[in-house]
Formats: sequence, structure tokens, C-alpha cells
Amino acid sequence: MRVLIACEYSGIVREAFKSRGHDAWSCDLLPTDQPGQHHQGDVIEFIKNNPDWDLMIAHPPCTYLASSGLHWNKRIPGRDKLTLESLEFVTLLLNAPIPKIVLENPIGRINTAIRKPDQIIQPWMFGEDASKSTCLWLKGVPKLEPTNIIKKERYGNQTPSGQNNLGPSKDRWKIRSTTYQGIADAMASQWG
Repeated sequence: MRVLIACEYSGIVREAFKSRGHDAWSCDLLPTDQPGQHHQGDVIEFIKNNPDWDLMIAHPPCTYLASSGLHWNKRIPGRDKLTLESLEFVTLLLNAPIPKIVLENPIGRINTAIRKPDQIIQPWMFGEDASKSTCLWLKGVPKLEPTNIIKKERYGNQTPSGQNNLGPSKDRWKIRSTTYQGIADAMASQWG
């Protein structure tokens, strides 16, 4: 299949599909972290100029969409406009002329402004010692089946109160947005 991983700089999902024989590309405004088939630029333009995709997995930026940051919309002038622009981008991705589409994002504004997700997954459902609720909006693909459930009271990425234990840093956003390998492998094996 021709697979587009939209808004991915890490190359993790792209390489999971590539390792299973697919013609997989990532596209992001940032350069890729791993050498491979990557287009640096606007994904909407990339789709228009390369229309024959079988599957797109999209990871739109969650900065203005995640529930954890929406409280800033009332405190920072103009931030609510950025949330609306982010929702417009999500709508373009969901309506792209691609037969199979998966869009992932944390719990947030997409759930109330566009529609509820088809599925909510956790990294611990795919062999990862981590907790992070991730919503999936699906078109033309089945729900992702867990591959290796790890049940714990507290996961490796959590504080005793259950919050993410990753402290503030210039790379925190990048580390938090990277797809876990177990999820990428499940996507490639089940949807590929």
C-alpha cells in the first residue's frame, strides 16, 4: 500500500509500515528524525500533488486542541482563534480524498467540535510501560486491537499522582508527541 503518515517528524510510524513492505512516507513541517521517505512541507499541498494514497495516519499538532491546554484560550488573547484554525486543519485531514484515514489526538476539542473518537487507546495496551489516552478517529479501518496489555497501578511515565512525570524542557513537546513503538507496530501489522 501507499501509506502517508501526516504530521510525523519522528519516522516511527513510517518505518513500521516500511518494514512490512509498504511504500510509506511521512510529511511534516519539521525535518525527519530518521532518514527515510519524508517530505518537509505542508501536508495538504503534498496530498494535492500526490493524490494516490491508500491509507493516511494523521497526527495533527495538539497544542491548541488538547483538553490539557484549552484553559489558556480564556487567558491568552487570540489563542481561541488558533484552536479554530487547528480544527479547520483537522477537518481537511479527515475529509482528504484517501479511502482509509486514521487521525490521532489526545482527548480535547475535536471530541466536542467535530465528533467523538471511534476508539481511545493507551500505550500499555501495546506493550509499553506508559499511560497516555489517545483518541482515534477511523475511516475504512477497524479498531486497533491490543497486542500486549501491561496492567500496573502506575506506569513508568507517571508521577505518584498519575500525572506525566516529564519535566519542563525545550524538547518536552517533541518527546510527548512521539508515537510509542508498540502502537506504531500494531498500526502497521493490523492496518497494513
